[in-house]
Amino acid sequence: MFLRSRTVPAAALLCAGAFLAGCAGPEPQDRTPAAPGTTTHGDAKTRTDAPLPEPQLARAKEIPAVGAGTRSEIPAGTRQALVVRGDTADANRATAVLYERDPRRGWEPVSAPWPARNALRGWTDDHREGDLRSPVGVFGLTDAGGRLPDPGTRLPYDRGPGFKLSGTGFEGESLAGSFDHVVAVNYNRRPGTTPLDRTRPLGAGKGGGIWIHVDHGGPTQGCISLPRDRMKELLRRLDPALEPVVVMGDSAALGR
Repeated sequence: MFLRSRTVPAAALLCAGAFLAGCAGPEPQDRTPAAPGTTTHGDAKTRTDAPLPEPQLARAKEIPAVGAGTRSEIPAGTRQALVVRGDTADANRATAVLYERDPRRGWEPVSAPWPARNALRGWTDDHREGDLRSPVGVFGLTDAGGRLPDPGTRLPYDRGPGFKLSGTGFEGESLAGSFDHVVAVNYNRRPGTTPLDRTRPLGAGKGGGIWIHVDHGGPTQGCISLPRDRMKELLRRLDPALEPVVVMGDSAALGR
């Protein structure tokens, strides 16, 4: 059963010059008093009470090193984004940072950089079943689950034995416990279902079952992995009301 967690006025203009005693020329003939709110410099009259333009608001901050093309894929209502970035297209280690968007200030980090891993062969714009690359793009994060109890997420959380994993990874490391906690990445899946749902809207050939899960000490087959404590932190921070997404890929791809 798929369980849902409960969880100034502008300053006056300054005079452009100063009157210097003993340096003035002959007295001007026109001694008409200046109108209120003006100062007279010779024959010129300057307003001193005119308001200055409103100061420009600082431009809202964007997520660093994310290009316009990638930004355009982030839904307008999204205010939470986990950015997972690899140095190169073939890298299987990455760095993850969680950002939140303030209506006035823009995107700001709300976590420290976390070490992360991705697929053995790196990243791809055209993920295929068994290519051992992680898909590049912006994907929703709507559903979670795991073998262990919910650590306090606001996402729907499905706990069950289907998340038990055994065997060894690409570097001979044990895979046990990798799926103790997971967040499904909405790549080629049906949002609003358990991460175990095997529905593939794009077809089986485009792969699927891409999750964020507990790091097992080596590259993944396509998923993103985080250290156990960071995985729990992510689950507790993700908020469906902020429409969270993951922005994932190598630096060149995300910079487009």
